[in-house]
Amino acid sequence: MVSAPAVVLLSGGLDSATTLAIAKDMGFRPAALTFRYGQRHLVEIDAARRVAAAMGIRDHRIADIDLRVFGGSALTSDMAVPKGRGDAEMAAGIPITYVPARNTIMLSFALAFAEVIEAADIFVGVNAVDYSGYPDCRPDYIAAFERMANLATKAAVADGRKLTLHTPLIDLTKGEIIRRGLALGVDYAITSTCYDPAPDGRACGQCDSCSLRLKGFAEAGLPDPAPYV
Repeated sequence: MVSAPAVVLLSGGLDSATTLAIAKDMGFRPAALTFRYGQRHLVEIDAARRVAAAMGIRDHRIADIDLRVFGGSALTSDMAVPKGRGDAEMAAGIPITYVPARNTIMLSFALAFAEVIEAADIFVGVNAVDYSGYPDCRPDYIAAFERMANLATKAAVADGRKLTLHTPLIDLTKGEIIRRGLALGVDYAITSTCYDPAPDGRACGQCDSCSLRLKGFAEAGLPDPAPYV
């Protein structure tokens, strides 16, 4: 029996790599979608390629969109990436690493991709437990996007192919995500999570994303295999 196609958003980071492994484990035939959107941490594109290759993904698309046109984020401009923040500070508000409407833009591309390959399922590795406070990672946002998607496409309206937006990590801690991924054979050494990596790709170890990742590995009782400065 041929498995059903699904689109998986793949950044090359810890969460998206785990999500891709979960989609495969559920029996889907994933097509991966990565974005080159003007982010300062372009090393994640190479990480996404490594992850897709390691998991045997035959259809991996890289879409070019330039969100530097709008700016408004430390990830798409010259603003300094916050470093050395504690849990309370990270939870206090929406940080300047938030990219305006990024998840909405990327999920819209994924929706178009899914319609073309006749997939009724999209996977995204958003998380609402150990995360940086982004508004487009919350369950109510995900539910709203899924409702919109089923009003906006020929696949849903005319063909009766209703879309399901899967968020398998949304209620997990980083430690739980890591343990789940390791059980599925994810090689976290080839992933890249850092917002401000060194030119050679090594993680800074101080940005919010690195802090959450390191916290997760500590919670899982394991060393992080990724290279750090």
